[in-house]
Amino acid sequence: MQVFDQVDPSGLERRELQLWILALTVILVLAVGVALLMYPSVYSHPVNLTGFPARAIFFGFCGFSALVVGYFVDRQVVIRHLRTELEKEKCQISRIRQEASANLLTTLPGFDVFRDRLTMEHRRALTTHQPLSLLAVELKPSRDLSVSGETETAFGDAAKTLMRKLRGEDSIYLFAPGVFGILLPSVSASGANVVRDRIMEGLHDAAGTSSRFSFAVSVVNFPEHVATAREIEEFLQNLLPRSASKDSNSELVKPLFGT
Repeated sequence: MQVFDQVDPSGLERRELQLWILALTVILVLAVGVALLMYPSVYSHPVNLTGFPARAIFFGFCGFSALVVGYFVDRQVVIRHLRTELEKEKCQISRIRQEASANLLTTLPGFDVFRDRLTMEHRRALTTHQPLSLLAVELKPSRDLSVSGETETAFGDAAKTLMRKLRGEDSIYLFAPGVFGILLPSVSASGANVVRDRIMEGLHDAAGTSSRFSFAVSVVNFPEHVATAREIEEFLQNLLPRSASKDSNSELVKPLFGT
């Protein structure tokens, strides 16, 4: 029936305890009932010294029933203890992952380093007539992720994915929580699009089946899209949250998690 199929996931542990209590109660009722039915026939006849005594069978059944009930109670206690230990370990692992992700995000260079590197790479591109591309990655955590406080862990996983997709001469920067920049020297617009597709595949895997975050990846290329390094900076500032950016003539400060 539909009434018995409705199970609230939040009360699953309470439902399991109720089932254990029901099972033990049924076993006790059946064992006591059988013992009561056996008692008159065992004690209404004199003790027979030949063969297997009926009273031995009766007491053996009672002892076996007590052992079965005791075994199930002991297993339930052990299972609940193991479940508690697993929950503690899960919380500890989650805390370690969150700290590792926060440390990784803290080590990523910010806008000041990016501006210096962009100026140098732009001059090199002008001198050597080579292209210069930039990928801007925007992450938006899901509502469930924001409530659970796992945003740092998810963004840290995304940063690891981005770093695995880079070449040795590429560089990654963190401008604001969830806003990354990847500088790709000597990469044309078409090549940057290929890198973007590869990064998006990795981010899909990092987001998981639960879609921990959504993302968007933008591409800007010199000289196809912009002509100066200043235009690249303005492109990035338009992507940043208002709380993380100032006017175009002032220094842009990178906010960090947990500060």
